[in-house]
Amino acid sequence: MPSDGVAKTHQSCPICNHHKCVTVFSNGTAWCHSHNVDGDKPFRYNEEHIEIKETKKMETTDASKYSFASITDRNISEETARKYGVKVLHDQQGNIVEHMYPYFSENTLTASKIRTVATKDFRWTGTKGEVGLFGENLFKSGGKYLMIVEGELDALSAHQLTGNKWPVVSIKDGAGSAVKSVKENLEFVEGFEFVVICLDKDKAGREATKKLARILKPGKAKIMTLPNGFKDPNDMLKANAHKQFIQAFWDAKAYTPSGVINISELRSKFHNREYKESVPYPWQGLNKKLYGLRQGELVTLTGGTGLGKSSVTREIEHHLIMNTTDNVGVIALEEDWRRTVDGILSIEANARIYIDQEREKFSTEELDKLFNVLYDGENKDRVWVHAHFGTNSIEEIFSKLRFMIIGCGCKWVVVDHLHMLVSAVHEGDERRAIDDIMTRLRSIVEETGAGLILVSHLRRVSSDKGHENGIEVSLSHLRGSQSIAQLSDCVIALERNQQADDEEESNTTHLRVLKSRYTGDVGIASALLYDHDTGRLSEKPLEDYEFSEDNNELGI
Repeated sequence: MPSDGVAKTHQSCPICNHHKCVTVFSNGTAWCHSHNVDGDKPFRYNEEHIEIKETKKMETTDASKYSFASITDRNISEETARKYGVKVLHDQQGNIVEHMYPYFSENTLTASKIRTVATKDFRWTGTKGEVGLFGENLFKSGGKYLMIVEGELDALSAHQLTGNKWPVVSIKDGAGSAVKSVKENLEFVEGFEFVVICLDKDKAGREATKKLARILKPGKAKIMTLPNGFKDPNDMLKANAHKQFIQAFWDAKAYTPSGVINISELRSKFHNREYKESVPYPWQGLNKKLYGLRQGELVTLTGGTGLGKSSVTREIEHHLIMNTTDNVGVIALEEDWRRTVDGILSIEANARIYIDQEREKFSTEELDKLFNVLYDGENKDRVWVHAHFGTNSIEEIFSKLRFMIIGCGCKWVVVDHLHMLVSAVHEGDERRAIDDIMTRLRSIVEETGAGLILVSHLRRVSSDKGHENGIEVSLSHLRGSQSIAQLSDCVIALERNQQADDEEESNTTHLRVLKSRYTGDVGIASALLYDHDTGRLSEKPLEDYEFSEDNNELGI
């Protein structure tokens, strides 16, 4: 390498990206020792090739003015200070005014960090860039435990608290430099079986702790939590809390990423977990299998066209209004809000008042009384419906759903139906659209804890008999995507043989549980007989029905 003056510093090369491979000289030129552009000749830079960074001139300090002594205001003994090579500067009155912390690079004293006691300011002397962790020069890699703390005083304190036996090192520039400091010395740190991280208990310390733990090999990091009232190891040393510190060391918990939990630590939560209160379905057979409806769950109700999904949902909506004090929301995308209101009101009236001719049988006063029972009085401000005009975008619908839950306080929401949401996406790929919508619905349930009842359609089956013939429904019949079944807590299918010659059979809907994450109990749960005069569904005992061998159809 030609002589270009006195070497001032080293910096990284912007071309080959090697660390500290560029020597910067006093005359403003620089050479890269790593990459070659002309045979084996090192590449010479000038201002056209590289921005030569001016390095901060490090101060020089007369080290002879500093001496070994106990740091009395911190309870640090002279023995501990000598071991770490820490010296202090006294004023004429004998007060300690500065600390000098030595930093080494490959066992060579390279830099010193000076701390002014009065102002708590720091300055550096020497070459700071390549130094290791504070105290690293004292300990050989490969031991059982290494403790990492946030500052030099904490390193001295922690070492002294443990009887000057266990290796303790400090990062060099506070919590913000923790990851960088450890990465630069990762080979040394990883040589220990366990690394106990004991940074300050403030926000910066907690965040740095997690980041440090993540860069270490799984199972290596242990998180040490100091007792209440202590911010750092020096606090504990000043309080002579040696036993408490050692206990906290042994109590350090192995770091686990978010979402990975050690069961042995969950005993209290196991015993004190929140009881999931259930709201019964209107039908006992369904309750026997499912133990009712629960908030925080996504229930999908499915069936073929014309099999009575709306009748079932209206019964459930009415049941929730009359048997809970929770707010209830209904998003019916295929009907006007008046039809939704009349549909639920018909359950209370035991009459199909959504049909004009049936409605005319009731006086205004009678209708008003029914309205008051469901939607006013004690139920005022409890029932919310989606009033939509024209086509809604998917974002508008989800916005209204969230508003119902969060803004209106609805603990239960019925969405009828999934495939109208899909049509609002305006995409050609139905499966992908359903995947996205189900994921968003699941996320809302998890976020808000609301109970969501979703109506979904079935796909056409390739067989001699269709859903109108009462064939047994399976999860594979769900239209569009497996995510409907995967992301639902419960899937209930409607089966009815509309073509049966027997009138009662043709008007009987069977509820088949296809999935129950809560109980695992599946199969036929209820038989519901539809009354054309009242529009109501009444449950019939399953003992009145027998199962045929042919496709598990039900028969009288």
